[in-house]
Amino acid sequence: MGKPQDTPLSQEEFVEHALAEFERPLVAYAMGFVHDLERARDVVQDTFIRLYQQDRSKVERSLKAWLFTVCRNRALDVLRKEKRMVELSDERLAGLESEAAGPGVRADWDERVGQVMKALERLSENQREVIRLKFQQGLSYKEISALTGLTTGNVGFQLHAGLKRLRSLLPPDLLDNLNSNRPT
Repeated sequence: MGKPQDTPLSQEEFVEHALAEFERPLVAYAMGFVHDLERARDVVQDTFIRLYQQDRSKVERSLKAWLFTVCRNRALDVLRKEKRMVELSDERLAGLESEAAGPGVRADWDERVGQVMKALERLSENQREVIRLKFQQGLSYKEISALTGLTTGNVGFQLHAGLKRLRSLLPPDLLDNLNSNRPT
C-alpha cells in the first residue's frame, strides 16, 4: 500500500525512487568512462550516497542532470586516481626481480619505513586511520567510510590532507624511493 499522493516522501524513499529510475542508465553511463562493470557500480553507488547526503530541495528539480553530473565527476575522479597509480612495466618488473635484496638494501628500506611511521604518528588520528586503511589494508573510500563513520567525502579530504602533511614532514625523495626501491 503506497503513501497518499499529498504525503511527501522521506529522504530514503526519495533516494529509493531515484535509484529505481536512474541506476541502470547511470551504470551504463559510468561504464563509458571506466570500462569495468564493478567500478561503474562503485561510481554509481557513490553518486547515490551523495544524493542521500544532499538537501533534497536543492536537487529535486534537476535530479537527472544532478545525478549524471555527479556520476561523471566521480568516474573522472576514478580515472585520475588510476592515472596517478603507475603500473610497473615488464622491463621495470624484471629489473626489480633480478635485484638481490642484500643486508644493506634491507637496512635502508627498514630505515625509510621507520621514518614514514614516525611521521605518520604526527598526523591527526583521522588522517592516520584513513591512510592506514587505504594503503595498508587497500580499502576503498566507501569501506573506510563504513568502518570509521566518516562520510566518503571526509575520507577523501582526510586522506588528501594527511598525505600532504606527510610529504611536508618527510625528505622530498623518501616516498619516491620507497616505491621504487622496495627490497624483493
